[in-house]
Amino acid sequence: MIDHAHDLESVRDATERLLLAVGKLDNASVTEPSRLPGWTRGHVLAHLARNADALVNVLDGRPMYVSAEARDSDIERDAPRSLDIQLTDLRESAARFQETGAAPADWSRTVELRNGVTDSASRVPFRRWVEVELHHVDLGIGYELEDLPEDFTEREIGFLADRFAGHPDVPHTRVTDGTRAWSTGREAGDGTEVIVTGSPAELLGWLAGRRGGSALTVDGGPLPALPPL
Repeated sequence: MIDHAHDLESVRDATERLLLAVGKLDNASVTEPSRLPGWTRGHVLAHLARNADALVNVLDGRPMYVSAEARDSDIERDAPRSLDIQLTDLRESAARFQETGAAPADWSRTVELRNGVTDSASRVPFRRWVEVELHHVDLGIGYELEDLPEDFTEREIGFLADRFAGHPDVPHTRVTDGTRAWSTGREAGDGTEVIVTGSPAELLGWLAGRRGGSALTVDGGPLPALPPL
């Protein structure tokens, strides 16, 4: 069962780790490339701030973004800002998200995200947690997939495995760290199964498009090519 209150606290903790780490940067390093193609660290920070506001919109029943073009233009507008402005925006937008999340609400209601995707309101805090943790890694400033909280990594592996479940372009796949296992891809109609084994960090890196999967062990076929998130 989803515990949105727990996830809101986890978002708060992850945001504090992010702010502490980013606060050690300087203006020049903010303009340097991140690990995301075509994005500087400033782009990542701008996206994180605007995503917090977008999820406030979701919880308040408004469209997540005015349009895809507006989302992209806002990130481009905010990416070149100085470090102190980025930090202030990150902190203030995170506070708005926490304030909205703390308000009495029907957390069982269905909300709409981007591209017509719907979900339970109770999962929105976890979605924000994902944004903060993975984009902290994307900054390339010393926080790695191996540093992510264990409970977060396990949940995100399960979330992404569910996301690709039934996808016609992904073969039936068993994902395992040797202790836990998740199924994804097509149903095993012909009895075949690809088994992907690795550490939780490597599995998450592959599923989330952050690592190529070279450290994983694959049986039953080649490593499945996953569609973009």
